[in-house]
Amino acid sequence: MAIEPYRRVLALPGVRALLLVGLVARIPLTGTGITLTLHVVNSLGLGFLQAGLVGAASMAGAAAGSPLAGRFMDRRGLRPVLAVTTLVQLAFWCCAPALPYQALVTGAVIAGLFSQPVFGAIRQCLAAMVPAESHQTGFALDSMAVELSFMVGPALAVASVTAFSSTVTMYAVGVALVGSGAALFALNPPTRSAEESAQEESREKIPRRQWLGPGLLTILGVASALTFVLTATELSLVATLKADGATGWTGLVIAVWCAYSVIGGFVYGGLSRGLSPLVLIGALCALTAPLGLVGGGWWWLCLALVPAGVLCAPSLSSTVDAVNRRVPAAVRGEAMGLHGMALTIGVASAGPIAGGVVDSYGPSWAFAASGAVGVLFVLVAVPFWRDVRRPAADPATA
Repeated sequence: MAIEPYRRVLALPGVRALLLVGLVARIPLTGTGITLTLHVVNSLGLGFLQAGLVGAASMAGAAAGSPLAGRFMDRRGLRPVLAVTTLVQLAFWCCAPALPYQALVTGAVIAGLFSQPVFGAIRQCLAAMVPAESHQTGFALDSMAVELSFMVGPALAVASVTAFSSTVTMYAVGVALVGSGAALFALNPPTRSAEESAQEESREKIPRRQWLGPGLLTILGVASALTFVLTATELSLVATLKADGATGWTGLVIAVWCAYSVIGGFVYGGLSRGLSPLVLIGALCALTAPLGLVGGGWWWLCLALVPAGVLCAPSLSSTVDAVNRRVPAAVRGEAMGLHGMALTIGVASAGPIAGGVVDSYGPSWAFAASGAVGVLFVLVAVPFWRDVRRPAADPATA
């Protein structure tokens, strides 16, 4: 592992600003889910089931809207998509505190559908601004920024709701989302490199069947498996600490877990060559399965999280790199949107499945079940990996 790859990437024009704006812009996005949950429970006086339905509605909208936003970015550029989605977010978060529950669910679907494409846009722009030989380092930096955002966003939302109210927090989230959209709009990073723009690629010249095949679907499948296991792990950690009477340490344990991921991403981005997503995700899932066997207190759980934790950011960045290498530049936005949809599907499906296992058998079995499901997904993907390693042809550059 070396520092020089990071110096080269951060020295590129506009990359530092893009990563910084991306880090800050993701913070309010990561706090939206817990803000809605606490609003439903605290302000509306409803149960966690109703709160979960609001979160599921928002994620369903986001899963459907992510590839659509990417497709429009391919056709029209980043700014029009940011303008529309930012206005929708402003309208929703200004009205949400006053909405009754049924209207809030409907609004969450619409807000999710028009969610700001910050995650996919940052990755798309990084792919355009960073040379191909440095993509591994660039995407590792992006994954580390994602971890930092998730360490800050939900914690800030909880602190704001506790100190003020969910209504104030919802208005603050709306203001922050508008600020994020305005910052990205002003920065206006390129979604294609100069060489790609010079080729005057047109999306209509590239049929979807040419790049959306078994290879890309395999990558998307293992990406969903990754977020399924990570979300199930988080839920299992919460349940384990609650069962041990150590709920007060939950925030620290999850923060330490995220810190391991940042360290792993830093090491991975400095390596001379990357690893297959199958290897990284398969190892992460296998190392997650036995976590339920750990006993002796929350500090032992922190130590047990090290092996799987350091693989989180590398696993995520490897799937982004694989998607980027698999598709032509003219459809990179839609492909990154599909990648975001796959990640969202993994998160959304993990909650009820892992929660059911926790309720029926306990958190130890939830660790084991989620890890086993992840390993199974990886094994199923192995026969198709040859298609993943063969990039889709780009008629505009052939």
